[in-house]
Amino acid sequence: MDGTLRRLLGEEILASKELAEAAELALRATEACRREARPLYAANAGLPVPEEPHLALWHAATLLREHRGDGHLMALTVAGLCGIEALVMHNATGRTMTSAVLRQTRGWSTEQWASARDRLRERGLLTEAGDLAEAGAALRGEAEALTDRLDTAPYDHLGPAATARLTELADSFTRAARAAGAFPAQLFGKG
Repeated sequence: MDGTLRRLLGEEILASKELAEAAELALRATEACRREARPLYAANAGLPVPEEPHLALWHAATLLREHRGDGHLMALTVAGLCGIEALVMHNATGRTMTSAVLRQTRGWSTEQWASARDRLRERGLLTEAGDLAEAGAALRGEAEALTDRLDTAPYDHLGPAATARLTELADSFTRAARAAGAFPAQLFGKG
C-alpha cells in the first residue's frame, strides 16, 4: 500500500499535517470497535499500527471498514440474503462495480450469478429486467439501516465534530486518488 498511496496521493499529501490528523482521528475512532462477532475486524485489529501516517491511516480505515463490513454481513443474514444475492442486488442499483468485475473478483460464475438473479426475481426483489424492485429497495434500506446501527460506536466515540473533520479529510484524499485514476469508470455500473 505504501507504493500505491505514494502514487495516488503524492508525497506532498503524504507529508501533510492533514494526513497525520486524519490518521490520528481514524485511529481514535477504532478505539471503540469491538472484536466480538466481527472476525475480519478482529483479524486486522491484531496487526501492529504502522508508524508512517499514511500507512496508519490505511490501517485505521481497514479496521473501520471491516468493523462495518462484519456488521453488514450480520444485517444481510437478518435480511435473508446470501453473499451473491447481496451483490446482485447491489449491482442492480448501478452504484457499484459491473457484474463482470464482481463475478471475477469474487469468484462467482455466470451461471451462479444468473441463478441468484432468478431467486431474487422469484422473491420480488428484482424486476424481470433485473432492476431493483420496490421490495428490493426496501429490504436493502432495512439492511443498510441495521448496518448503520451496528456501526455507531466508533463515531459516537469520536464525536460529531471530529467525525465531520475525518470525513472532510477523507473526502479530500479520495478526490485526489480519483484524480490519479484510482477508480476507473469502466469498472462501475450495472453491466
